[in-house]
Parts: sequence; C-alpha cells; structure tokens
Amino acid sequence: MSDFSSLEDQIRECFGRVVYTHKTHEKMADNCARTLWRFKVAQIAVSALTACGALSLVFVDTLWLKVATAVISFVTLCISGYMKGFDPGGTAQKHRDTAANLWVIRESYLSLLTDLRMQAIRSEEAIKQRDELQRKLAAIYRGAPHTNAKAYSQAQNALKKNEDYTFSDAEIDKFVPSSLRKAGK
Repeated sequence: MSDFSSLEDQIRECFGRVVYTHKTHEKMADNCARTLWRFKVAQIAVSALTACGALSLVFVDTLWLKVATAVISFVTLCISGYMKGFDPGGTAQKHRDTAANLWVIRESYLSLLTDLRMQAIRSEEAIKQRDELQRKLAAIYRGAPHTNAKAYSQAQNALKKNEDYTFSDAEIDKFVPSSLRKAGK
C-alpha cells in the first residue's frame, strides 16, 4: 500500500504544479493584454495631442506651442518605435495557448488521481499514464513563454485566497440537472 501512496503523492504533487503553472500563464496573458491596452491608449492620446498641436500652429504661432508639439511628437515616435519591437498582444496569445494546453494536462492528472483513488486502474497503468503526461508537459514547457514573479503571485492569490477552481456542492448543483445534484440527497 505504501507504493500506491507514494505514487499518488507524486501525481498529486505534479497536479498541484500544473494547476499553479496554468493559472500563472492565465495571469501573464491578462497582464500582457492590459499592457497592450495601456500602450494603445497612450499611442492614441499622444497622436491626438500631436495632431491638435500641429493644427493649432496654423492659427497660433507661439514658441511654447511649437516646443510642446515637437516634444509630444517625439513621445509619439518613441511609443510607436517601442511597440514595433514589443508585441504584448502576441505574447498574451502565447500565454493563453500555453494555458489551454496545460488545462488538458491538469484535467488528465485529476482524472488519473480519481482513477487511482477508485482503484479503477492498477499502479503499473497509472505509472504509464503519469510518464506520458510528463512527456506531454515537457513538450509544452519547451515552447512556453516565460512567466514572472508578479504573475505567479497573482496566481497564488487567485488559487489560495479567491479559491479559483474550488466549488462547493451547492455551486455545482446549479449547473447540473436535478438528478445529479448532491444537496437534495
């Protein structure tokens, strides 16, 4: 029985790591999308200010307006140049794709744990499935973009404090037909 317990403990540990990695990539995608939005808004704002300044120069010929328009125009150029070499939208999509691939692995580990606990599979088969999941996971990690400490901290907060992926029986009962509900039993 201790061999079974050791195997289950290892699979539980793998499951936990995948849950955290999945959520971290989701948070990275959100952060990258937020960065893209901020840069796009800034780009629109400074472009509008540049256009207004240039148009104003047709009617008002003052030095401070020329200097302000030139400075704002330079800021517009800097933001546009930065965005040319930096693609937060593409990076966000890579994190979303990685999270989607990790979701499949996460659910497979959960199913494997369920099968083990129900004794629906033998340890040898569980070992084969675990090894296959590890191979698939390694392939995902090889192509995955890097995450950062901020996203990990956000994932940790979401999983521990906000209890993402944790549902009460009453919450689940709202999604299933009455014949599958636990609360009424």
